[in-house]
Amino acid sequence: MLDRDGFRPNVGIILLNQKNQVFWGKRIRTHSWQFPQGGIDRGETPEQAMYRELHEEVGLQPEHVAIVARTRDWLRYEVPQRYIRRDARGHYKGQKQIWFLLQLTGFDWDLNLRATDHPEFDAWRWNDYWVPLDAVVDFKRGVYRDALTELSRYLPRLDGRARAGLGRDTAAHPPAESAAHAIENAPQQEPEAPDS
Repeated sequence: MLDRDGFRPNVGIILLNQKNQVFWGKRIRTHSWQFPQGGIDRGETPEQAMYRELHEEVGLQPEHVAIVARTRDWLRYEVPQRYIRRDARGHYKGQKQIWFLLQLTGFDWDLNLRATDHPEFDAWRWNDYWVPLDAVVDFKRGVYRDALTELSRYLPRLDGRARAGLGRDTAAHPPAESAAHAIENAPQQEPEAPDS
């Protein structure tokens, strides 16, 4: 399912532990590390796709996480031609993503990379929030930087202080509770239907 500009609707997931470290998965049989992500199926909302992908890629259920925030708009990246299947060349450009910031409310042992018959990752670790982007495939780095930057204002407080900037104006940067409330009450962004 592509939009009229050739971008496939997709979700990205930044999963936090209680120390505000992020889940970092190693793609199966590669040396590339990334956040969980996946396509939005026809008829799914971004939130429904996020929960499906969360289970498929890391084995978590909705009761294992809390939504902290999500990006306001789609973030896009183009996939270089060498990575595009021949039959998709000419009309597929890349991905457009809504990113979710989730707090793990369960335990590390709830994570299961083999929850389905088609695992995406063969290893994982907790990493500092500002992950080393040189470990990410180059064409995704800009979107990762943009998602991490936009969502950093909603990081839960540690030891009574904000992780990403002390002394911020809370009116300009609401705490996570306000962000979650705003997300719950915001209209859902449906993926655009393709022209054909």
